[in-house]
Amino acid sequence: MTEEAAVTAAEIARLSGVGRAAVSNWRRRHEDFPQPAGGTDTSPVFKLSEVQAWLQGQGKLNALSGRELVWQHLEAASGTDLISDALAAAGTYLANGSSGKMFDENTRNALDALASEDGAEAAFEQLHDRFVEANWRGVAVTPRELARLMVDLTEPHGTVFDPACGTGALLRAAVRSEPGIRPVGQELDPSLAQVAIARLAFAAGEASVRSGDSLRNDAFPELVADVVVSNPPFNIRNWGAEELAYDRRWVYGVPPKGESELAWVQHCLAHLRPGGHAVVLMPPAVASRRSGRPIRAELLRSGTLRAVVALPPGAAAPLHVGLQIWVLRRPEPGGADRRTVLFIDTAGEQHTHPPEAHRGSTGRTSPRVQAGRQVVGWDTLSATVLGHWRAFSPNPECFTDAPGTTRAIPAIDLLDDLVDVSPARHVRISASTADPIAVAKHANELRDRLTESATTLAASPIPAGWRPVGEESRSWRTATVADLSRGGALTLHRTVPAVRGSKEINLPEEPASRRVLTGRDVATDARASAGADEQRSAIFVLIEPGDVLLSGVAAGRGAAARVADGEDAGCLLGLHVHLFRPAPDRLDPWFLAGFLSAADNVSSASTGTTAVHIDPRRLRVPLLPLIEQRRYGGAFRQMHELRTTARQVAKLATETAGTLAAGLTSGALAPPDVDCP
Repeated sequence: MTEEAAVTAAEIARLSGVGRAAVSNWRRRHEDFPQPAGGTDTSPVFKLSEVQAWLQGQGKLNALSGRELVWQHLEAASGTDLISDALAAAGTYLANGSSGKMFDENTRNALDALASEDGAEAAFEQLHDRFVEANWRGVAVTPRELARLMVDLTEPHGTVFDPACGTGALLRAAVRSEPGIRPVGQELDPSLAQVAIARLAFAAGEASVRSGDSLRNDAFPELVADVVVSNPPFNIRNWGAEELAYDRRWVYGVPPKGESELAWVQHCLAHLRPGGHAVVLMPPAVASRRSGRPIRAELLRSGTLRAVVALPPGAAAPLHVGLQIWVLRRPEPGGADRRTVLFIDTAGEQHTHPPEAHRGSTGRTSPRVQAGRQVVGWDTLSATVLGHWRAFSPNPECFTDAPGTTRAIPAIDLLDDLVDVSPARHVRISASTADPIAVAKHANELRDRLTESATTLAASPIPAGWRPVGEESRSWRTATVADLSRGGALTLHRTVPAVRGSKEINLPEEPASRRVLTGRDVATDARASAGADEQRSAIFVLIEPGDVLLSGVAAGRGAAARVADGEDAGCLLGLHVHLFRPAPDRLDPWFLAGFLSAADNVSSASTGTTAVHIDPRRLRVPLLPLIEQRRYGGAFRQMHELRTTARQVAKLATETAGTLAAGLTSGALAPPDVDCP
């Protein structure tokens, strides 16, 4: 292809890391800005080469733009064809240098430059993620962390098969986990199948991936795999129920028309060797729908269903639903009679991080969908799931339940009128698993802590005798933080986000042992919660005692500020926290914290509507003598202690009530002896 790549104004903004309005402003102010090469008056397009040269000359080309530059070249190279075809060709070119004839010299140079930074495979994964972001409504991609977990549950070896492989996430995880894996896959979309082949070329050299409808037109009818992993499509009505009614794959029962997921489960089992494991991602409704009860019952009777893992919402699309992992094992003649099912419920556990600490891939959704959501903490969740599965799998009868998280149940106990295999239904504290003495001891300890905290709150040193300053409110002269900074009364610090590919990451010694204080920590008055390796930052700031910390985004309750103490000292400053370091002989820290976080002050120094971002330099501080500042600072400190104590009491009250209720309903606790009305 020789057609030169073109970009829109929105794409120019992405290349330079600015907003769309900035590009419009450049067009008005700079006479040498490239002229439109096509499009319309309202939606012009520009030649990429001219835009790139202009941005470089102005020093406005974002260092993150390597991926974007290549993406624009791929879009131009694809012409009227699918961008996925150009992406697959780029992968083949990066992997072994072939297919380069599809691209012009500029595109090949851009691909080579991107690969020179972190390597060919990392470059292609960046392009793959960009493809997912651009096509997030139509492309289903299993998040990398979930793919690793699903593969680890199988202990992969030999031939690994995925009958709905998409762009190859699960097969890629398999070949990355164990050398010598033979990946085999089928994908309905031919262009996605080509992308999967390109992804797997880096790790496996060659992969057998074919396109077609796996249920209607099985491309590998004679394949017997050692392991099957799959994230099949959900809730498909037109999957061929009528024409496949007498298919030989339906060993466990004919799937109803509304149970396409159970058709996929049996398709996976049909390609599995006896004794082999299949791991399939399922929507939660499959575990309890009445129409699927006969098939679920047969999966239990035969000992095929080995485990069901409930994931928290956000693990994979759809993000608002907690999906489930089904672990299955095809029975083998003369094999062990394993008819106990493991249930693991991670949906209710705290395995999440705030979005600002997220380092993962784009997963199955775009950053627009991720924004504002809790992101799964995969390290903790995977360790929990794999730990329980590996303890259960060798000898299910000796497995020890973990109340509230996991429970092993004989299959015969699940064969009731519902045959419900939802983990939440079975993983609970019960009389058979809870230790009454331990529960009672824990409940009494919580009650004592709650009483002590409530007493502390009631005795909080908030002095009486608050009086009006006069008939009218007091007014004073103020100065902005920018003015105070220029005058040396304080210094303003922040942690600077890193540039992709930067080699100058500035970390203090032993960064792994330090925690990062996030904006969420400041807003909730919590201690530093993130790890240093979870924050991609070029310049870290170390917190010192007496620093004033202000959350950088104001929520509905306004901004929050506090003064760093000994526990905060030595932690790293998060990306969404402003740090003010006052000169001790000129500014009292608590005086500064109180006025900086005042609602009116924050409102006048903020921009945005939904997510309100604070410009710290515009915040104003009264100009008062230090002795008077300390009087105000003492009052602000008392207010902070009051809020902190109240928050602790509320948390303890909720925990105590929950523990007592769970103890009563599980049969571990008896109600106290009280007179009934």
